[in-house]
Parts: sequence; C-alpha cells; structure tokens
Amino acid sequence: MTNGDPSTDDDRQTGLVTYSRTLLAPAELARRDRAYAALTEAVRELCDAQLRTEVDLEEVGAVAAEVRAVTARLLTSARERSFGIELGHDGGAREHGNAVLGLRNPFACAVGARAMFWDDRGARATLELGALYEGPPGCVHGGVLALVFDQLFTEAAAAVGQVGMTAELTVAYRRPIPLGTVTVDAWLEVVDGRKRRMHATCHDGDGNLTAEAEALLVLPRWLEGSDAIWPKRPPVDALDGDVSLDPSVT
Repeated sequence: MTNGDPSTDDDRQTGLVTYSRTLLAPAELARRDRAYAALTEAVRELCDAQLRTEVDLEEVGAVAAEVRAVTARLLTSARERSFGIELGHDGGAREHGNAVLGLRNPFACAVGARAMFWDDRGARATLELGALYEGPPGCVHGGVLALVFDQLFTEAAAAVGQVGMTAELTVAYRRPIPLGTVTVDAWLEVVDGRKRRMHATCHDGDGNLTAEAEALLVLPRWLEGSDAIWPKRPPVDALDGDVSLDPSVT
C-alpha cells in the first residue's frame, strides 16, 4: 500500500485511473464519511468567510496563525498523495477528492442536497455557486461552469449505461450567470460505437437559459470488455447522517 491510509488496500492502476479497496466495514465507512463531511463543510465555510471578511489586520494575522496550527494538526497523519478512487465493498466508486462532487473537497459544489441526481434520461443538479466561484463581478466564472458541465456529462452518460470519458467539450455562454442558484441538466443524444454525443443546459435562479454545452465522450479501450463498475452514485447528505452505501439506489 502506497497511499499512507490504513483503511485501504489493493492499490491498482487502470489506464490513468488509480484506485484502492477499502478495508473498513460499511458502518465504519458511514461514520467516517459523516465526520469528514462535517470537517469539509467547516473548511468550505472558512474559505467563504476568509474571502469576505473585513476584520482588522491584527485579527487577520491571528487567524492565519491559528489556521496554520490546525493544518499542522491534520497533517500529523495524512495520505502521501491525492485521494484517487476508493472502491467500497460493492465496487462502488468513492471519489472523495473530486473537484466537483468530492465529499472531502471543500471546493466541490455538487455535494449533499446539491449532489448530481441520475434519472433514465441523464443527470441534473441544482447548485449554489457563491462568492468562491466568482469570475466577472457578481457572476459565476465561465471556467467553473465548464468544470461542472464536464462532470455532469460523465454522470449523465453513466446514468443511461453509456459510460465514457470526456474527449471534447464546447460551452456556449448565452448570458452572464449571476452568483447564486443554477440548475444544470445533461443528456445523451447519440451513441456511435465507443463515442457518445452529449448536450447540456444551465439556467439561473430565475429560469433564464445562461449556457449550453456539447461534449464528445469516448469509452476507453481499456474499459471495453472489463468488469469495471460504474455504479449509480446516489446523492449523499452525510451532514444529515443519510449516507447510502447502495449504488443501485437512485
């Protein structure tokens, strides 16, 4: 084992995807998820507060020292690398470091009640993109939306049984996207062998169409004919203690 985490084993690499299997029982996994989700949410709140604070500089310096001390405490036992993909007991993917939906990534915006939902058509999410995601004044950064679209496309493809990885992504920005609530939808349009053509939309909190996107996803050759599992990943609201361990639940 090379990731420095005693809760995982059987470290492997498939294509560019590195994963390991958990050694923890389901109940212990759920307990850890609740604890780490709470920590991540606290850090997310800290990031937002740090961005918006106007306290005096002496207090800024004091808080910075406290944050560094807390960081040092967390690093007394830490992984040697990124989280990667951890497999649960059923083979389900636990992508807790993912920049969009990672349970332990404070930048992730599609978590808990704001997770990406699957249906028989594709995937969707209603997100709260606040000050941390700003580009133009008062508006969502276009690159953040592209990031969200990228993840949503792979979720939508997996939801309908046509998994793939993004090869091309094009975003058309129709109007500025105010910070706040956005709803994104993605669906499969065409399957041609290993290729999947996708489409997506983004609407602001008032229902205005703000952006559209198209993507080409490709099923990797190393995945063809393999027993790799791309499970349905239900929304997980760990902060409320509702952690589903069954990837077949939608």
